[in-house]
Amino acid sequence: MKKFFKISLWILVVIIFVTTFVFLFINSQPEKTEYEIVSPVYGDIEKTTVLTGKIEPRDEIDIKPQISGIISEVNVEPGDMVSEGDVIAVIKVIPEASSLSSAQARVESAEISLADAQSKYDRNKLLYEKKLISREEYETSETTLLQAKRELDAANDSYLIVKEGVSKYNADESNTLVRATINGLILDVPVKVGSSVIQANTFNDGTTVATIADMNKLIFKGKVDETEVGQLYTGMPMEITIGALPDLHPMAVLEYIAPKGTEENGANTFEIKAAISVDSISQLRSGYSANASVSLAKAKNVLTLPEGVVTFSGDSTFVFILTSADGEPQSFDRQPVSTGQSDGINIEIINGVDSLSKVRGDIKKNK
Repeated sequence: MKKFFKISLWILVVIIFVTTFVFLFINSQPEKTEYEIVSPVYGDIEKTTVLTGKIEPRDEIDIKPQISGIISEVNVEPGDMVSEGDVIAVIKVIPEASSLSSAQARVESAEISLADAQSKYDRNKLLYEKKLISREEYETSETTLLQAKRELDAANDSYLIVKEGVSKYNADESNTLVRATINGLILDVPVKVGSSVIQANTFNDGTTVATIADMNKLIFKGKVDETEVGQLYTGMPMEITIGALPDLHPMAVLEYIAPKGTEENGANTFEIKAAISVDSISQLRSGYSANASVSLAKAKNVLTLPEGVVTFSGDSTFVFILTSADGEPQSFDRQPVSTGQSDGINIEIINGVDSLSKVRGDIKKNK
């Protein structure tokens, strides 16, 4: 029995030794590396770039008051459509004490002048009827009376304008009525009843009462890097992608490229504007973030390879051509090639290989 256990133990040791030897021998063998083989194919290459920006109205107008005062009425809300001349808001004038005092003094002076002119006219009328003065003298006093009445009316109107901002002769065109200057959509009304507003002048831009835009004329406004701006030109078509409307892809035409760049985060960028097709704007709103895809270059029906199989070294480009036969270990020769357009995935091969060439791929399979 003991002899049986000894034999079994030795057999187990031998098996373990042989298994370990075989395992180590197999793992000590060099790995056989094989490359995927690709061949050039004919296809189209299009180099594109994506510009970031947003949708904006071409004409966006800030409506500002012509006088300073307090908002007493607001007649519109964001989203309302208005026509040119519609009253957006009404302003209540808060007059300056000095201006009001001067206007009141003018009224009092005009009243005194009118009373004096009236007295002289009445006296001259009696004298003229008694033929004690000439007709010319009588008509002069009559003219003076008319002028005094006109001056009093003008003084009262000026006082009314200073006090309330309204002329009794032209109330409909009063500066207290803030009117729309274009047909369009109300985008924003940053004031409310009781807000103080000031008119635009040399030292102040004035208070914006409302912002109006013509939503039938929208543009894409974005920026392009200086490395690509030289490849753009006015009239280029572009496709707009809007994050808020993924199913809508309006077309646009580039119409403006800024002649001067601005530096942002260490890079120079140039502003661009593109007119959006009228048929595509019904769902668009001002301020939507958007991207514009622009085709910079195209090459049709050219020989192409995946860009990853092409090796770049300085100004030279080359690929590795399979030289071994089927069943033999893979071997390759380095072959210089000339390249053209690239879309980031495939690259145009101008010369150096043909459609029958077998090129080493980048993906390795170890066996």
